[in-house]
Amino acid sequence: MSFNSLDFLIFFPVVTVLYFLLPHRFRWILLLSASIFFYMAFIPAYIFILLATILIDYFAGILIAQTPAGHKRKIYLVVSIISTCLVLFIFKYFNFFNANLTTLAEFLHWNYGINALQIILPIGLSFHTFQSLSYVIEVYRGKQKAEKNFGIYSLYVMFYPQLVAGPIERPQNLIHQFYENHQFETSRVINGLKLMIWGMFKKVVVADRLALFVGAVYGDAVAWPGPALILATIFFAFQIYADFSGYSDIAIGAAQVMGFKLMDNFNRPYASRSISEFWRRWHISLSTWFRDYFYISLGGNRASKPRWAFNIFATFLVSGLWHGANWTYVFWGGLNGLYLLFSVWTGSLREKIRTYSSFLGPKILSTLQVLTTFALICFAWIFFRAPDLATAQYIIGHLFSGFSELIVNFLANPFFGATSALKPLLMGQTKWDFLTALAAIIFMEAVQYFERQGSARALFSGRPALLRWGFYGIIVLAVLNFGVVDQIQFIYFQF
Repeated sequence: MSFNSLDFLIFFPVVTVLYFLLPHRFRWILLLSASIFFYMAFIPAYIFILLATILIDYFAGILIAQTPAGHKRKIYLVVSIISTCLVLFIFKYFNFFNANLTTLAEFLHWNYGINALQIILPIGLSFHTFQSLSYVIEVYRGKQKAEKNFGIYSLYVMFYPQLVAGPIERPQNLIHQFYENHQFETSRVINGLKLMIWGMFKKVVVADRLALFVGAVYGDAVAWPGPALILATIFFAFQIYADFSGYSDIAIGAAQVMGFKLMDNFNRPYASRSISEFWRRWHISLSTWFRDYFYISLGGNRASKPRWAFNIFATFLVSGLWHGANWTYVFWGGLNGLYLLFSVWTGSLREKIRTYSSFLGPKILSTLQVLTTFALICFAWIFFRAPDLATAQYIIGHLFSGFSELIVNFLANPFFGATSALKPLLMGQTKWDFLTALAAIIFMEAVQYFERQGSARALFSGRPALLRWGFYGIIVLAVLNFGVVDQIQFIYFQF
């Protein structure tokens, strides 16, 4: 079941009303049943795969908690991690590695005949796998008590708002909330609904509309000139942000309505002035997961400089592979790792440049930093969005082709739409679709600009009722009138 479906429009209010009507002791049963139903709406049989990972880590947590510190306790942790990751490997990565081994075997003339598995990736498998792993690791570290109630632990993994695309929660933040008695609070419910509507705006008005442009170009890159390739890449940057942060907003808002607090997952990432700042603002629940459980486990920044560089690069490579079983994701992760390393290595040089450029003023310097960071991130998105490395290579090699033709045509026909001079920039869509997409991006960014000191909900809460409800009305009308109704799947569902 997807948040942008009619089914969810019925599912959410029914579950929420029942949640507040039921006595507190029965609420976790309702939420667990609703979460199972929510997940089974995709592929019902895959609930057993999720059950397998839940069983593994539930019993591993109990065994780890009952075992004194030592070799045996560590074995339980390692067995739990390997078993859980094995499920992820079989469904997500087996065919990828098998295809690469087949290619290698053919090159070396080896006899290798293992066939690919004919399976479909369970939706959101990477997300709830990482959430399960965080539980056993925290129990091992002594920062979380082992959960004895199997139903509550299952709910921790399966809590429907963040089940298939996060935020990836930590047990310290979420498990105790299932024991708390959440009363109905009008202000909290309204704030949660506001966030859900804003998330829906991002998804169906911004992301899904931009998907029409991006899909047309990246689906047939050789048919488009450089300006269209650049614009489609920029559009994808906003598409993936609006899509994923929109999902997070709906998830956080839905949980908030019932009294649960999930961690923030995005914080205006495209306002970042450096690559390191971007990764502190983008997909926060995943970046902190890799920091706490992978990067630090490798030694973090406590190692020698060469080893530290290896730790950074390895973390980004693995995070790229986490996103998908494709070399494009590995290149995307590796490129971002190189960005971060290069920014550290050139820190003193960039500081000197900032000093010598101080005559420009802090605002201009800050703007240049933001634009430079955004350009680097957009370039990396090419690998993320391209279906294969060949397409990514073609796009990169032709980003600046076709500009002279465009300029000549434009000078001959300066009025937008009077001829086909600027037709490539429409990327197969109408002028109205193009202008609507631009307006949606501008509106989203304008709202987030004013969110610098806090959320838009808090920003408008003290305003006159006419202004406040007028703003909310504009968002609702935009969703109803300009939203794409094709129920395009959330991008991160595939991970």
